Amino acid sequence: MPTAFQPSTALAADLLRVYGSPLYVYDGDRFLQTLHHIAQAIPYPRTRFHFATVTNGSVALLQIVRDAGWGLHANTPGDIYLGLQAGFEPRAIVYSGSNLSRDDMAQVLTWGVATLNLDSLTQLEQLCEIYQTQDSAAKHPSLRLGLRLNDPALTGDSRIGVRPEEFAIAQALVTRANESIGAANLKLCGLHFYRGTGTNATQAFTQVIDRVVSLGQQLPDWAYLDFGGGFGHPYRHGGAVFDWAVFGEGITAKLNQLSPPVELVIEPGRAAIAGCAALLTTVVSVKWQGDKQIAGVDTTVANLSVPSVHGGYREIVALAPSSSPQTYPTDVCGNTTYSRDYLGRNCQLPKLAPGDTLAVLDVGAYGYAMASHFLHRPRPAEVLLQAGQHRLIRRRESYQTLIHNQIF
Repeated sequence: MPTAFQPSTALAADLLRVYGSPLYVYDGDRFLQTLHHIAQAIPYPRTRFHFATVTNGSVALLQIVRDAGWGLHANTPGDIYLGLQAGFEPRAIVYSGSNLSRDDMAQVLTWGVATLNLDSLTQLEQLCEIYQTQDSAAKHPSLRLGLRLNDPALTGDSRIGVRPEEFAIAQALVTRANESIGAANLKLCGLHFYRGTGTNATQAFTQVIDRVVSLGQQLPDWAYLDFGGGFGHPYRHGGAVFDWAVFGEGITAKLNQLSPPVELVIEPGRAAIAGCAALLTTVVSVKWQGDKQIAGVDTTVANLSVPSVHGGYREIVALAPSSSPQTYPTDVCGNTTYSRDYLGRNCQLPKLAPGDTLAVLDVGAYGYAMASHFLHRPRPAEVLLQAGQHRLIRRRESYQTLIHNQIF
């Protein structure tokens, strides 16, 4: 797969003329190709693929996921709600989150989600209590429950998950709940392994497969392994790239040895969508500090994920023709007075002028999804490219958005 989607200069100019600046642009064809690339890399026959709604909740993009035959991986009730709006069946959605309130958990059950990976014994106990009410048991005759794994040898010092020594307690909670309702409707049958924030090191995933499978076998009714996210994306182009084929071969070989067989759920996280979008922005100001070019643009870091999510780096390219091949160290600065409003620092860019277009690459994951109203800038529009056509999939916000829910 190509490293990142980058619109041509002519296309960018056309899109900005029609939809305005700044603008998120998604390549739907590349997105679909990426989904197929990941799916074809894992030959294990009992595999289901789930897209992480947390990385991008644009309904038009979720519909591409749905049409590709994938399910959804939800970290919050909001993820589930967006998936339902995109036309996913509740049973195609897996919930893997943390710290749901009782009302949130009841809502998830009301929506009909039937596979839930739980973060703690407290969350499991709470779900069992809610389920035991007559209303819940009648509406949800069967639930598949999994435990989010917290094993220091695999996950390091993580706040997420249940320790292996707690598995027996978890099983006892489910057994008591089933005895209370007089039916074995709750099945503690899943193990969810989340490695942590994305890495491109293939070995970081292949070397833990044996240990994860061994821990799954400690569950008496083990029926599925949910593997993901944590898969990385190469924001620094030319660096290490995760090898899906090597991973697919390794996990398939291990799971093929199991009897009875288990189902595999793969959640690729940002790897499925990060490289499929760019944020177009227009240069509004240029000044020089010695040999360094300072380019001010009409967007802000509030329209990108926090640096800890992408390592503090995104590639920025100029989409305006330059009469000279010479480049200069350039800081790309946002349109706020926030002292850290840098979209990029020391980028090598040609001499710029007001009106030129820049593209911030690799914003498909945690781009719009983490955009905010920090310093009270309305958020950009989103546009989808498919089969040579483009269409608006989210309107640009206005200043009216800033007071939409205020009462005064």
